[in-house]
Amino acid sequence: MSTLPRRRLWRSLTLRLGLIYVALFLTSTAAMFAAAYWFGVYQPLLKESAAVQREAGDLAAIDRAGGRDALLRAIEHRRGTGPRRAFDALIAADGTTLSATLPSWPEVPIAGWTTLEADVYLAGQEQDYEPLVVERRLDDGARLIVGRDVEDIDDRDELFTIASAWLVLIAAVLAIGGSIAMSRAVGGRIDAVTQTARRVMAGSLTERIPLRGTGDDFDELGGTLNQMLGRIEEAVESVRRVSDNVAHELRTPLARLHADLDDLLTAKEDGERQRLAEQALAEAERLQSIFDALLRIARIESGRHLAGFRTVDLSTLLADAIELHLPDAEARGQRIESRIAPGLGFEADPNLLFQAASNLLDNAIKYGGDGGTITVGAARKDGVVSIEISDTGPGIPPAHREKVIERFFRLPEAAGERGTGLGLSLVNAIVALHQGTLHIGDAEPGARIRLEFSTTRRE
Repeated sequence: MSTLPRRRLWRSLTLRLGLIYVALFLTSTAAMFAAAYWFGVYQPLLKESAAVQREAGDLAAIDRAGGRDALLRAIEHRRGTGPRRAFDALIAADGTTLSATLPSWPEVPIAGWTTLEADVYLAGQEQDYEPLVVERRLDDGARLIVGRDVEDIDDRDELFTIASAWLVLIAAVLAIGGSIAMSRAVGGRIDAVTQTARRVMAGSLTERIPLRGTGDDFDELGGTLNQMLGRIEEAVESVRRVSDNVAHELRTPLARLHADLDDLLTAKEDGERQRLAEQALAEAERLQSIFDALLRIARIESGRHLAGFRTVDLSTLLADAIELHLPDAEARGQRIESRIAPGLGFEADPNLLFQAASNLLDNAIKYGGDGGTITVGAARKDGVVSIEISDTGPGIPPAHREKVIERFFRLPEAAGERGTGLGLSLVNAIVALHQGTLHIGDAEPGARIRLEFSTTRRE
Protein backbone atom coordinates (compact mmCIF):
# COMPACT_ATOMS: atom_id res chain seq x y z
CA MET A 1 0.00 0.00 0.00
CA SER A 2 1.41 3.38 -0.94
CA THR A 3 1.75 6.25 1.53
CA LEU A 4 -1.15 8.23 -0.01
CA PRO A 5 -3.80 5.47 0.17
CA ARG A 6 -2.64 4.61 3.70
CA ARG A 7 -2.90 8.25 4.72
CA ARG A 8 -6.34 8.50 3.12
CA LEU A 9 -7.38 5.30 4.89
CA TRP A 10 -6.53 6.69 8.33
CA ARG A 11 -8.28 9.96 7.48
CA SER A 12 -11.35 8.02 6.37
CA LEU A 13 -14.57 8.94 8.15
CA THR A 14 -15.83 5.37 7.78
CA LEU A 15 -12.71 4.05 9.52
CA ARG A 16 -13.12 6.53 12.35
CA LEU A 17 -16.77 5.61 12.69
CA GLY A 18 -15.76 1.95 12.61
CA LEU A 19 -13.25 2.48 15.41
CA ILE A 20 -15.88 4.31 17.43
CA TYR A 21 -18.15 1.34 16.85
CA VAL A 22 -15.35 -0.97 18.02
CA ALA A 23 -14.95 1.07 21.22
CA LEU A 24 -18.70 1.02 21.84
CA PHE A 25 -18.86 -2.70 21.05
CA LEU A 26 -16.02 -3.56 23.39
CA THR A 27 -17.45 -1.33 26.10
CA SER A 28 -20.86 -2.98 25.79
CA THR A 29 -19.22 -6.44 25.73
CA ALA A 30 -17.24 -5.61 28.88
CA ALA A 31 -20.41 -4.28 30.52
CA MET A 32 -22.26 -7.50 29.68
CA PHE A 33 -19.43 -9.63 31.05
CA ALA A 34 -19.31 -7.46 34.18
CA ALA A 35 -23.05 -7.93 34.66
CA ALA A 36 -22.73 -11.69 34.09
CA TYR A 37 -19.82 -11.84 36.55
CA TRP A 38 -21.79 -9.86 39.11
CA PHE A 39 -24.79 -12.18 38.97
CA GLY A 40 -22.92 -15.43 38.29
CA VAL A 41 -19.90 -15.13 40.61
CA TYR A 42 -19.84 -12.17 42.95
CA GLN A 43 -23.43 -12.33 44.17
CA PRO A 44 -23.24 -16.13 44.91
CA LEU A 45 -20.01 -15.51 46.81
CA LEU A 46 -21.68 -12.77 48.86
CA LYS A 47 -24.61 -15.10 49.53
CA GLU A 48 -22.32 -17.92 50.70
CA SER A 49 -20.28 -15.46 52.76
CA ALA A 50 -23.42 -14.30 54.56
CA ALA A 51 -24.48 -17.93 55.19
CA VAL A 52 -21.06 -18.86 56.59
CA GLN A 53 -21.03 -15.72 58.75
CA ARG A 54 -24.36 -16.79 60.25
CA GLU A 55 -23.06 -20.31 60.87
CA ALA A 56 -19.92 -18.96 62.57
CA GLY A 57 -22.04 -16.69 64.75
CA ASP A 58 -24.33 -19.59 65.73
CA LEU A 59 -21.35 -21.77 66.65
CA ALA A 60 -19.79 -19.01 68.74
CA ALA A 61 -23.10 -18.60 70.58
CA ILE A 62 -23.20 -22.37 71.28
CA ASP A 63 -19.68 -22.16 72.73
CA ARG A 64 -20.69 -19.33 75.08
CA ALA A 65 -23.89 -21.08 76.16
CA GLY A 66 -22.90 -24.77 76.32
CA GLY A 67 -19.15 -24.83 76.54
CA ARG A 68 -16.46 -26.39 74.40
CA ASP A 69 -17.95 -29.90 74.25
CA ALA A 70 -21.24 -28.52 72.96
CA LEU A 71 -19.29 -26.57 70.31
CA LEU A 72 -17.42 -29.69 69.19
CA ARG A 73 -20.67 -31.63 68.90
CA ALA A 74 -22.23 -28.79 66.88
CA ILE A 75 -19.19 -28.69 64.57
CA GLU A 76 -19.40 -32.44 64.04
CA HIS A 77 -23.11 -32.20 63.29
CA ARG A 78 -22.55 -29.31 60.86
CA ARG A 79 -20.18 -31.38 58.72
CA GLY A 80 -23.06 -33.55 57.53
CA THR A 81 -25.55 -30.76 56.79
CA GLY A 82 -25.96 -28.03 54.22
CA PRO A 83 -26.01 -27.99 50.41
CA ARG A 84 -22.25 -27.51 50.25
CA ARG A 85 -19.44 -29.45 51.91
CA ALA A 86 -18.54 -27.98 55.28
CA PHE A 87 -14.99 -27.15 56.36
CA ASP A 88 -13.83 -25.99 59.77
CA ALA A 89 -10.97 -25.69 62.23
CA LEU A 90 -10.97 -25.06 65.99
CA ILE A 91 -7.58 -23.97 67.33
CA ALA A 92 -6.99 -23.41 71.04
CA ALA A 93 -5.38 -20.25 72.28
CA ASP A 94 -2.04 -22.06 72.70
CA GLY A 95 -2.15 -23.21 69.03
CA THR A 96 -3.37 -26.74 69.68
CA THR A 97 -5.75 -28.05 67.01
CA LEU A 98 -8.92 -29.23 68.70
CA SER A 99 -10.83 -30.14 65.53
CA ALA A 100 -10.22 -29.54 61.85
CA THR A 101 -11.29 -30.62 58.36
CA LEU A 102 -9.21 -27.88 56.76
CA PRO A 103 -5.74 -29.11 55.76
CA SER A 104 -4.23 -25.73 56.60
CA TRP A 105 -5.16 -22.17 57.49
CA PRO A 106 -3.48 -18.79 57.81
CA GLU A 107 -1.37 -18.16 60.87
CA VAL A 108 -2.81 -14.69 61.26
CA PRO A 109 -6.52 -14.14 61.98
CA ILE A 110 -8.77 -13.90 58.92
CA ALA A 111 -10.46 -10.55 58.50
CA GLY A 112 -13.77 -10.67 56.64
CA TRP A 113 -13.87 -13.73 54.38
CA THR A 114 -11.40 -15.47 52.12
CA THR A 115 -11.01 -18.70 50.17
CA LEU A 116 -8.54 -21.48 50.95
CA GLU A 117 -7.29 -24.54 49.09
CA ALA A 118 -8.56 -27.77 50.65
CA ASP A 119 -7.75 -30.45 48.09
CA VAL A 120 -8.30 -34.05 49.17
CA TYR A 121 -6.36 -37.07 47.82
CA LEU A 122 -8.40 -40.27 47.73
CA ALA A 123 -7.34 -43.54 46.05
CA GLY A 124 -4.67 -41.73 44.08
CA GLN A 125 -7.13 -39.12 42.81
CA GLU A 126 -7.18 -35.47 43.73
CA GLN A 127 -10.50 -33.86 44.56
CA ASP A 128 -10.44 -30.09 44.45
CA TYR A 129 -12.19 -28.08 47.13
CA GLU A 130 -12.01 -24.37 47.74
CA PRO A 131 -13.90 -23.36 50.87
CA LEU A 132 -15.00 -19.82 51.58
CA VAL A 133 -14.08 -19.29 55.26
CA VAL A 134 -14.61 -16.77 58.04
CA GLU A 135 -13.06 -16.65 61.50
CA ARG A 136 -14.48 -15.98 64.94
CA ARG A 137 -12.36 -15.35 68.08
CA LEU A 138 -13.94 -17.17 71.02
CA ASP A 139 -14.04 -15.84 74.54
CA ASP A 140 -11.01 -17.87 75.70
CA GLY A 141 -8.91 -16.75 72.75
CA ALA A 142 -9.52 -19.87 70.62
CA ARG A 143 -9.85 -19.43 66.85
CA LEU A 144 -12.97 -20.81 65.16
CA ILE A 145 -12.66 -21.03 61.34
CA VAL A 146 -15.85 -21.99 59.50
CA GLY A 147 -16.33 -22.46 55.75
CA ARG A 148 -18.27 -24.00 52.86
CA ASP A 149 -16.93 -25.31 49.56
CA VAL A 150 -17.34 -22.85 46.65
CA GLU A 151 -15.21 -24.67 44.08
CA ASP A 152 -17.99 -24.46 41.47
CA ILE A 153 -18.20 -20.70 41.90
CA ASP A 154 -14.42 -20.44 41.67
CA ASP A 155 -14.46 -22.51 38.47
CA ARG A 156 -17.07 -20.15 37.12
CA ASP A 157 -14.84 -17.22 38.09
CA GLU A 158 -11.90 -18.67 36.17
CA LEU A 159 -14.11 -19.45 33.20
CA PHE A 160 -15.42 -15.89 33.14
CA THR A 161 -11.92 -14.47 33.41
CA ILE A 162 -10.42 -16.59 30.63
CA ALA A 163 -13.48 -16.44 28.38
CA SER A 164 -13.88 -12.70 28.74
CA ALA A 165 -10.23 -12.10 27.92
CA TRP A 166 -10.37 -14.28 24.82
CA LEU A 167 -13.75 -13.03 23.66
CA VAL A 168 -12.78 -9.39 24.10
CA LEU A 169 -9.54 -10.04 22.20
CA ILE A 170 -11.30 -11.90 19.39
CA ALA A 171 -14.08 -9.31 19.25
CA ALA A 172 -11.52 -6.51 19.09
CA VAL A 173 -9.62 -8.18 16.25
CA LEU A 174 -12.79 -8.94 14.30
CA ALA A 175 -14.26 -5.50 14.92
CA ILE A 176 -11.07 -3.69 13.91
CA GLY A 177 -10.69 -5.92 10.86
CA GLY A 178 -14.35 -5.36 9.99
CA SER A 179 -13.94 -1.62 10.39
CA ILE A 180 -10.95 -1.57 8.05
CA ALA A 181 -12.77 -3.79 5.54
CA MET A 182 -15.87 -1.59 5.75
CA SER A 183 -13.74 1.51 5.35
CA ARG A 184 -12.11 0.04 2.25
CA ALA A 185 -15.45 -1.02 0.78
CA VAL A 186 -17.17 2.28 1.45
CA GLY A 187 -14.05 4.22 0.54
CA GLY A 188 -13.88 2.38 -2.78
CA ARG A 189 -17.45 3.34 -3.62
CA ILE A 190 -16.83 6.94 -2.60
CA ASP A 191 -13.58 6.97 -4.57
CA ALA A 192 -15.50 5.87 -7.67
CA VAL A 193 -17.80 8.87 -7.24
CA THR A 194 -14.83 11.18 -6.65
CA GLN A 195 -12.91 9.95 -9.70
CA THR A 196 -15.99 10.27 -11.90
CA ALA A 197 -16.59 13.81 -10.63
CA ARG A 198 -12.97 14.74 -11.37
CA ARG A 199 -13.22 13.37 -14.92
CA VAL A 200 -16.43 15.31 -15.43
CA MET A 201 -14.74 18.49 -14.13
CA ALA A 202 -11.92 17.82 -16.58
CA GLY A 203 -14.46 18.03 -19.40
CA SER A 204 -15.59 14.44 -19.99
CA LEU A 205 -19.34 14.93 -19.60
CA THR A 206 -20.12 11.40 -20.78
CA GLU A 207 -18.58 9.86 -17.63
CA ARG A 208 -20.95 8.02 -15.30
CA ILE A 209 -20.55 6.44 -11.87
CA PRO A 210 -20.25 2.64 -12.13
CA LEU A 211 -23.11 0.76 -10.49
CA ARG A 212 -22.93 -2.75 -9.05
CA GLY A 213 -26.57 -3.60 -9.53
CA THR A 214 -27.06 -4.44 -5.84
CA GLY A 215 -29.72 -1.79 -5.33
CA ASP A 216 -28.01 -0.60 -2.13
CA ASP A 217 -27.71 2.99 -0.93
CA PHE A 218 -24.57 3.62 -2.98
CA ASP A 219 -26.23 2.30 -6.13
CA GLU A 220 -29.22 4.53 -5.46
CA LEU A 221 -26.93 7.52 -4.88
CA GLY A 222 -24.88 6.65 -7.97
CA GLY A 223 -28.04 6.33 -10.07
CA THR A 224 -29.28 9.72 -8.87
CA LEU A 225 -25.90 11.33 -9.58
CA ASN A 226 -25.82 9.69 -13.01
CA GLN A 227 -29.23 11.19 -13.76
CA MET A 228 -27.91 14.55 -12.63
CA LEU A 229 -24.84 14.16 -14.85
CA GLY A 230 -27.13 13.24 -17.73
CA ARG A 231 -29.17 16.38 -17.17
CA ILE A 232 -26.00 18.45 -16.98
CA GLU A 233 -24.75 16.90 -20.22
CA GLU A 234 -28.09 17.64 -21.87
CA ALA A 235 -28.03 21.20 -20.55
CA VAL A 236 -24.48 21.81 -21.76
CA GLU A 237 -25.32 20.26 -25.12
CA SER A 238 -28.44 22.43 -25.27
CA VAL A 239 -26.36 25.53 -24.51
CA ARG A 240 -23.95 24.53 -27.24
CA ARG A 241 -26.77 24.02 -29.73
CA VAL A 242 -28.37 27.30 -28.69
CA SER A 243 -25.05 29.10 -29.12
CA ASP A 244 -24.62 27.58 -32.57
CA ASN A 245 -28.22 28.38 -33.48
CA VAL A 246 -27.94 31.95 -32.22
CA ALA A 247 -24.81 32.46 -34.28
CA HIS A 248 -26.51 30.89 -37.31
CA GLU A 249 -29.81 32.77 -36.90
CA LEU A 250 -28.15 36.14 -36.34
CA ARG A 251 -25.66 35.81 -39.16
CA THR A 252 -28.21 36.36 -41.94
CA PRO A 253 -30.14 39.34 -40.49
CA LEU A 254 -26.89 40.98 -39.42
CA ALA A 255 -25.48 40.50 -42.91
CA ARG A 256 -28.66 41.97 -44.45
CA LEU A 257 -28.61 44.85 -41.96
CA HIS A 258 -24.98 45.52 -42.79
CA ALA A 259 -25.70 45.41 -46.52
CA ASP A 260 -28.73 47.72 -46.22
CA LEU A 261 -26.73 50.23 -44.17
CA ASP A 262 -23.85 50.04 -46.62
CA ASP A 263 -26.23 50.62 -49.56
CA LEU A 264 -27.87 53.43 -47.63
CA LEU A 265 -24.56 55.28 -47.47
CA THR A 266 -24.17 55.19 -51.24
CA ALA A 267 -27.85 55.65 -52.22
CA LYS A 268 -28.51 58.86 -54.22
CA GLU A 269 -32.31 58.94 -54.45
CA ASP A 270 -34.56 59.73 -51.51
CA GLY A 271 -36.95 56.90 -52.35
CA GLU A 272 -34.14 54.38 -52.38
CA ARG A 273 -32.83 55.70 -49.09
CA GLN A 274 -36.28 55.42 -47.56
CA ARG A 275 -36.64 51.81 -48.73
CA LEU A 276 -33.21 50.81 -47.43
CA ALA A 277 -33.83 52.53 -44.08
CA GLU A 278 -37.13 50.68 -43.68
CA GLN A 279 -35.44 47.35 -44.50
CA ALA A 280 -32.67 48.05 -42.00
CA LEU A 281 -35.25 48.99 -39.36
CA ALA A 282 -37.19 45.77 -40.04
CA GLU A 283 -34.03 43.70 -39.62
CA ALA A 284 -33.18 45.55 -36.42
CA GLU A 285 -36.69 44.89 -35.09
CA ARG A 286 -36.36 41.17 -35.95
CA LEU A 287 -33.03 41.05 -34.11
CA GLN A 288 -34.63 42.84 -31.16
CA SER A 289 -37.50 40.33 -31.09
CA ILE A 290 -35.03 37.44 -31.09
CA PHE A 291 -33.07 38.89 -28.20
CA ASP A 292 -36.27 39.74 -26.29
CA ALA A 293 -37.55 36.17 -26.70
CA LEU A 294 -34.24 34.66 -25.66
CA LEU A 295 -34.05 36.94 -22.63
CA ARG A 296 -37.62 36.10 -21.58
CA ILE A 297 -37.00 32.35 -21.93
CA ALA A 298 -33.77 32.62 -19.94
CA ARG A 299 -35.44 34.63 -17.18
CA ILE A 300 -38.34 32.19 -16.91
CA GLU A 301 -36.13 29.07 -16.92
CA SER A 302 -33.72 30.52 -14.35
CA GLY A 303 -36.53 31.57 -12.03
CA ARG A 304 -35.68 35.27 -12.30
CA HIS A 305 -39.06 36.16 -13.78
CA LEU A 306 -41.32 37.63 -11.12
CA ALA A 307 -44.44 35.65 -11.90
CA GLY A 308 -47.65 37.47 -10.94
CA PHE A 309 -49.72 34.44 -9.94
CA ARG A 310 -53.36 35.12 -9.22
CA THR A 311 -56.73 33.62 -10.04
CA VAL A 312 -57.13 33.84 -13.83
CA ASP A 313 -60.37 33.52 -15.80
CA LEU A 314 -58.97 31.20 -18.45
CA SER A 315 -62.16 31.24 -20.50
CA THR A 316 -61.99 35.02 -20.93
CA LEU A 317 -58.23 34.97 -21.51
CA LEU A 318 -58.49 32.46 -24.35
CA ALA A 319 -61.41 34.39 -25.87
CA ASP A 320 -59.23 37.53 -25.89
CA ALA A 321 -56.37 35.63 -27.55
CA ILE A 322 -58.77 34.35 -30.25
CA GLU A 323 -60.09 37.85 -30.84
CA LEU A 324 -56.52 39.17 -31.22
CA HIS A 325 -55.60 36.60 -33.87
CA LEU A 326 -58.94 36.37 -35.66
CA PRO A 327 -58.05 39.02 -38.31
CA ASP A 328 -54.89 37.08 -39.29
CA ALA A 329 -56.89 33.84 -39.54
CA GLU A 330 -59.61 35.46 -41.65
CA ALA A 331 -56.97 36.95 -43.95
CA ARG A 332 -55.92 33.35 -44.79
CA GLY A 333 -59.47 32.11 -45.11
CA GLN A 334 -59.26 30.17 -41.86
CA ARG A 335 -61.94 29.84 -39.21
CA ILE A 336 -61.42 29.43 -35.47
CA GLU A 337 -63.73 27.11 -33.56
CA SER A 338 -64.04 27.70 -29.83
CA ARG A 339 -64.75 24.80 -27.44
CA ILE A 340 -63.92 26.61 -24.24
CA ALA A 341 -65.81 25.64 -21.10
CA PRO A 342 -67.10 28.70 -19.20
CA GLY A 343 -65.81 29.81 -15.81
CA LEU A 344 -62.39 28.13 -15.91
CA GLY A 345 -60.37 29.75 -13.15
CA PHE A 346 -57.05 28.74 -11.60
CA GLU A 347 -53.86 30.23 -10.20
CA ALA A 348 -51.54 31.46 -12.99
CA ASP A 349 -49.62 34.41 -14.40
CA PRO A 350 -52.16 35.91 -16.85
CA ASN A 351 -49.55 37.71 -18.96
CA LEU A 352 -47.42 34.62 -19.47
CA LEU A 353 -50.46 32.41 -20.05
CA PHE A 354 -51.77 34.83 -22.66
CA GLN A 355 -48.31 34.83 -24.31
CA ALA A 356 -48.36 31.01 -24.48
CA ALA A 357 -51.88 30.90 -25.97
CA SER A 358 -50.98 33.67 -28.41
CA ASN A 359 -47.84 31.83 -29.58
CA LEU A 360 -49.80 28.61 -30.14
CA LEU A 361 -52.52 30.43 -32.09
CA ASP A 362 -49.89 32.22 -34.17
CA ASN A 363 -48.26 28.88 -35.05
CA ALA A 364 -51.62 27.31 -35.88
CA ILE A 365 -52.46 30.17 -38.23
CA LYS A 366 -49.03 30.09 -39.89
CA TYR A 367 -48.88 26.35 -40.40
CA GLY A 368 -52.59 25.47 -40.51
CA GLY A 369 -52.87 26.09 -44.24
CA ASP A 370 -55.12 28.50 -46.14
CA GLY A 371 -58.80 27.81 -45.63
CA GLY A 372 -58.12 25.48 -42.70
CA THR A 373 -59.80 25.18 -39.32
CA ILE A 374 -58.25 26.00 -35.97
CA THR A 375 -59.85 24.57 -32.85
CA VAL A 376 -59.31 26.08 -29.42
CA GLY A 377 -60.57 24.03 -26.48
CA ALA A 378 -60.31 24.27 -22.71
CA ALA A 379 -61.81 22.16 -19.96
CA ARG A 380 -61.37 21.01 -16.37
CA LYS A 381 -61.26 17.33 -15.36
CA ASP A 382 -60.10 15.64 -12.15
CA GLY A 383 -58.38 18.77 -10.87
CA VAL A 384 -56.52 19.41 -14.14
CA VAL A 385 -57.19 22.35 -16.47
CA SER A 386 -56.24 21.65 -20.08
CA ILE A 387 -55.84 23.93 -23.08
CA GLU A 388 -55.84 22.31 -26.51
CA ILE A 389 -55.17 24.07 -29.82
CA SER A 390 -55.21 22.11 -33.08
CA ASP A 391 -55.10 22.91 -36.78
CA THR A 392 -55.67 21.11 -40.07
CA GLY A 393 -52.23 21.72 -41.53
CA PRO A 394 -49.46 19.20 -42.28
CA GLY A 395 -48.78 18.60 -38.57
CA ILE A 396 -45.53 17.83 -36.78
CA PRO A 397 -43.81 14.49 -37.62
CA PRO A 398 -43.26 12.27 -34.56
CA ALA A 399 -39.48 12.37 -35.09
CA HIS A 400 -39.48 16.16 -34.59
CA ARG A 401 -41.96 16.51 -31.71
CA GLU A 402 -39.27 16.59 -29.02
CA LYS A 403 -37.07 18.96 -31.02
CA VAL A 404 -39.65 21.64 -31.83
CA ILE A 405 -39.45 23.00 -28.27
CA GLU A 406 -35.71 23.62 -28.70
CA ARG A 407 -34.62 27.16 -29.42
CA PHE A 408 -34.45 28.06 -33.14
CA PHE A 409 -35.50 24.59 -34.28
CA ARG A 410 -37.81 24.80 -37.28
CA LEU A 411 -39.29 22.07 -39.41
CA PRO A 412 -37.62 21.82 -42.81
CA GLU A 413 -40.94 22.43 -44.61
CA ALA A 414 -41.52 25.58 -42.50
CA ALA A 415 -38.30 27.31 -43.44
CA GLY A 416 -40.12 29.81 -45.67
CA GLU A 417 -42.53 31.01 -42.98
CA ARG A 418 -41.88 34.09 -40.89
CA GLY A 419 -40.73 33.53 -37.34
CA THR A 420 -37.70 33.03 -35.13
CA GLY A 421 -38.09 29.41 -34.03
CA LEU A 422 -38.54 30.48 -30.40
CA GLY A 423 -42.33 30.33 -30.05
CA LEU A 424 -42.68 26.79 -28.71
CA SER A 425 -39.52 27.20 -26.60
CA LEU A 426 -41.17 30.13 -24.85
CA VAL A 427 -44.42 28.18 -24.44
CA ASN A 428 -42.52 25.25 -22.91
CA ALA A 429 -40.75 27.57 -20.46
CA ILE A 430 -44.06 29.15 -19.42
CA VAL A 431 -45.69 25.74 -18.93
CA ALA A 432 -42.73 24.56 -16.82
CA LEU A 433 -42.97 27.69 -14.66
CA HIS A 434 -46.63 26.81 -13.99
CA GLN A 435 -45.60 23.22 -13.17
CA GLY A 436 -47.65 22.00 -16.10
CA THR A 437 -46.98 19.65 -18.99
CA LEU A 438 -46.89 20.18 -22.76
CA HIS A 439 -48.05 17.44 -25.13
CA ILE A 440 -47.57 17.49 -28.90
CA GLY A 441 -49.77 15.13 -30.87
CA ASP A 442 -51.55 14.50 -34.15
CA ALA A 443 -54.94 16.04 -34.97
CA GLU A 444 -55.33 13.82 -38.07
CA PRO A 445 -54.70 15.95 -40.00
CA GLY A 446 -52.69 18.71 -38.43
CA ALA A 447 -50.94 19.29 -35.13
CA ARG A 448 -52.51 19.21 -31.68
CA ILE A 449 -50.85 21.01 -28.78
CA ARG A 450 -52.24 20.38 -25.28
CA LEU A 451 -51.22 22.18 -22.13
CA GLU A 452 -52.21 20.68 -18.77
CA PHE A 453 -52.09 22.47 -15.43
CA SER A 454 -52.88 21.08 -11.99
CA THR A 455 -55.26 23.25 -9.99
CA THR A 456 -54.07 21.86 -6.65
CA ARG A 457 -52.14 24.15 -4.33
CA ARG A 458 -48.49 24.62 -5.24
CA GLU A 459 -45.84 24.08 -2.56
